[in-house]
Amino acid sequence: MNASLMVKMDCELGEGPVWYTSRNSLFWVDIIGMSIHEYIPENHQVNSWYIGIMVSLIIEKDKDNMLLCVQGGIISYNLVTKEIAWLAELEKDNPANRTNDGGIDALGNIWIGTMELNCESNAGSLYVVDKNFHVAQKLTGLSIPNGLVFSRDQKHMYHIDSETKKVESYAYDGHNLSITHEKTIVKIPAGKGSPDGMTMDEEGMLWIAQWGGFCVSRWNPETGEQIAQIEVPVPHVSACIFGGQNFDQLYITTARQHLGAAELRQYPDSGSVFVTSPGITGFKKQAP
Repeated sequence: MNASLMVKMDCELGEGPVWYTSRNSLFWVDIIGMSIHEYIPENHQVNSWYIGIMVSLIIEKDKDNMLLCVQGGIISYNLVTKEIAWLAELEKDNPANRTNDGGIDALGNIWIGTMELNCESNAGSLYVVDKNFHVAQKLTGLSIPNGLVFSRDQKHMYHIDSETKKVESYAYDGHNLSITHEKTIVKIPAGKGSPDGMTMDEEGMLWIAQWGGFCVSRWNPETGEQIAQIEVPVPHVSACIFGGQNFDQLYITTARQHLGAAELRQYPDSGSVFVTSPGITGFKKQAP
């Protein structure tokens, strides 16, 4: 199965796609470009907002308001007034680090990773930020903390540190906000890039974007078996999310970062957003 070009863009580091239910649109970020973008399928309109801070994750609040994980912490952002308010600090005193990927549990707690700007090994951490915006560090020694999703029963957290080329499973206690490492559940084969962003479908299977791997792959977290693969015609496939009115479209972000002039000529759609219909819908967790 192949993904098709949906929105031609030149995002340096397109990441963090989210289906924004209240607007029936897709949002994503350009981390290096310090901006967020929106695509409205109904009329094929693209909107962009320059945030002025490296932003890595979007969390929907309502039609005009969202939370953004940015370098230094979490802010609220109004799409109409462009007003910003700081809600939590995450390594704000360390300008060499920034936030990266993360996720939200069924209770509304935000889990977010940090990393060094140049991907220095073991310089990142994983934090949880509760609904009162209290911050707690949960893992240290991470390099590129990435895809993070919770199992349908909320008993497990699946998490990627891209440098390891693996997905790890943690036992998860949502009431105590505790995680305990269980096992490695996915190993990306040699020559297929590194695991980056990740999402889950209605059957509990994991969809993993493979940076440097030209694809998104589907895996069974119980068996570690690869089930399917979506080919993407650019090398740096960064993240994926289910969306659309029926939640049956898989949207895929990509990046131009670290590609030379010759590679960009060969893969001119790098940094664009792609889409495919994989024949299954995404997992719709209950709203917190």
